[in-house]
Amino acid sequence: MVVVTDKPSLCRELDGHRLTSTVGLVPTMGNLHAGHLRLVRKAKLLGDVVVVSLYVNPLQFGPDEDFSIYPRNRSRDIRLLEREGIDLVFAPSHEQMYPSGTEQSVTISAGPTGSILCGKSRPGHFDGVATVVAKLFNLVRPSLAVFGEKDWQQLVVIRQMGSQLDMAIDIHSERTERDEDGLALSSRNQYLRRKERARAPRLIATLRRAATRSAKGAEERDQAVAEAREELEVAGFAVEYVEVRNERNLQPAHDSGGPLRVFGAACLGKTRLIDNVPVPGSPLTP
Repeated sequence: MVVVTDKPSLCRELDGHRLTSTVGLVPTMGNLHAGHLRLVRKAKLLGDVVVVSLYVNPLQFGPDEDFSIYPRNRSRDIRLLEREGIDLVFAPSHEQMYPSGTEQSVTISAGPTGSILCGKSRPGHFDGVATVVAKLFNLVRPSLAVFGEKDWQQLVVIRQMGSQLDMAIDIHSERTERDEDGLALSSRNQYLRRKERARAPRLIATLRRAATRSAKGAEERDQAVAEAREELEVAGFAVEYVEVRNERNLQPAHDSGGPLRVFGAACLGKTRLIDNVPVPGSPLTP
């Protein structure tokens, strides 16, 4: 496995592969867990050469968010990726990714999809995601890239960016990795205190019940969403949203004829949790 930290070295390492191999990319912010490794293994099945990026992108953090304390453990990440047989790790500095600084950087707008759901409470977040992913796409020039389904809105934003900006990259998804009690794996889970961690699985349990009821029709769906919010609030969550939307374009369920998914975001203490679940009858991937 080769580890590079600058853009010229990345390009040199990949130049020899692109003509004869299918290159796959797994963008991450590091602090890898089993969910990330699931993405890596899928990329290995789909591609000949796999690149994993380790980069905590400042553009996707708001001014009062956890950029400075976001978990980082590069040496452990590299050991894990070496065990997985990854070909190339790209672990750049901020100076490499944003040589003019983030304030002077050209950015990509995530469009209307980036301003709803998580984008409403995290303005600019998905612009930052789209910008760094576009930069990684341009640097690696992969044939395919793999993203997780826990961050479903991110997946939709990236698929829209790839399609609308004519990026010839196949975007694949992989299902959410969960602990035994159902909690979706996340680097931020380590912020949870013991009692908060015990309550955290109620998020996915509540969303699953709402999804089952939502399959019965619009009236039942509206009631299920309202009761899901109330249930989470009673359990001690600070609820940002519980909504049912079209899983392909995130349009409201009432305006959609396509497959639906229940989305939820809520905080326990200082830890923000997100999750989603398909309404029965919907496919697992968009």
